Amino acid sequence: MPLLVMKFGGTSVADLDRIKNAAEKVRREVERGYNVIVIVSAMSGKTNELVGWVEKTSPLYDAREYDAVVSSGENVTAGLMALTLQEMDVPARSWQGWQVPINTTSAHAAARFVSIPSENIDAKFNEGMKVAVIAGFQGLSPEGRITTLGRGGSDTTAVAFAAAFGAERCDIYTDVDGIYTTDPRITEKARKLDKIAFEEMLELASLGAKVLQTRSVELAMRYNVRLRVLSSFEDTDENSGTLVCSEEEIMESKVVSGVAYSRDEAKMTLLSVADRPGIAAAVFGPLAEAGVNVDMIVQNISEEGRTDITFSCPVNQVARAEQAVKKAHDAGHINFHELVADTDVAKVSVVGIGMRSHAGVASAMFKALSAEGINIKVISTSEIKISVLIDRKYMELAVQALHDAFGLDKAA
Repeated sequence: MPLLVMKFGGTSVADLDRIKNAAEKVRREVERGYNVIVIVSAMSGKTNELVGWVEKTSPLYDAREYDAVVSSGENVTAGLMALTLQEMDVPARSWQGWQVPINTTSAHAAARFVSIPSENIDAKFNEGMKVAVIAGFQGLSPEGRITTLGRGGSDTTAVAFAAAFGAERCDIYTDVDGIYTTDPRITEKARKLDKIAFEEMLELASLGAKVLQTRSVELAMRYNVRLRVLSSFEDTDENSGTLVCSEEEIMESKVVSGVAYSRDEAKMTLLSVADRPGIAAAVFGPLAEAGVNVDMIVQNISEEGRTDITFSCPVNQVARAEQAVKKAHDAGHINFHELVADTDVAKVSVVGIGMRSHAGVASAMFKALSAEGINIKVISTSEIKISVLIDRKYMELAVQALHDAFGLDKAA
């Protein structure tokens, strides 16, 4: 029988009424002839509560016990979803990660998938089970310990199951009704997209769009898993939501598909760095070792053997970056005069696969920002993306201006 994967996030299973609402959607798919694998998150707020309990009990906690505690939220939801489906006369069974088993690495709180054998669940489908409800976010280490995948791991679980079982599609149910051209809270002109390419979604997710977790999109692109994002709180049909798919499925798209933003950015500049071969490695090696997520990088033209190096990072990593650079300076690995941090910037990006075959996107972007009196501090580009750092106070204005400049309120 055809197989569908359906994933329900925390807000979609926040209480018993919402679990029942989600179960109704599953029942409808069973009635359409599908076997269904349901991936569930913990009830809204439950994971934060469990993390809080761990930190209060043991500030320097054992990561293995952390995973044992925080994974329990999904176990509760899975059991309640299976019970609800059974009350609807839908043959359903819940599965924890170790029962499948979902084999992962041993990196507790940040585990990655190794394999998902299908034999156990396939056997139950052959016996008449219609729905397998899987606790998301968790797996089993080679040592036989429970692992978790990091925040957003249930999205990744859903895509991994869709790939492992050859599902027709993976539906991600959430509290929004699809992927928009930008955040509707910033501009009311934001338009829901019918389709978006994997690469575009990956860029938008990594640039700040919160609808899908980045790892889940990476996995979907690698295994060509068709994703559909849709609302748990609306009546839906086969045309609802936004389909995330391969570029070949999109007949014609706009040059720019969306505008993304990240509010919590910082710009850091090393002034008058001694310019020599290997200086970039000497700067960014210690930052990587310190776990600083460096994004945009600009190096000025060298004058009299010295240069300036500017990079961006999340604002909550500034102290860590300052410490790493100072340590490298004190050890004699880097020679610079001053480190200047600007923690009042934001990143705004335009994304679109159409950029590959159209010139003038950068010019149009810069012209739109200039018309609003917005100064650009740093520019970064890729084949399908242009990002700029600007003063944070202009972020919403920039998003609105770029959305208008590229006509994103109108369909292709």
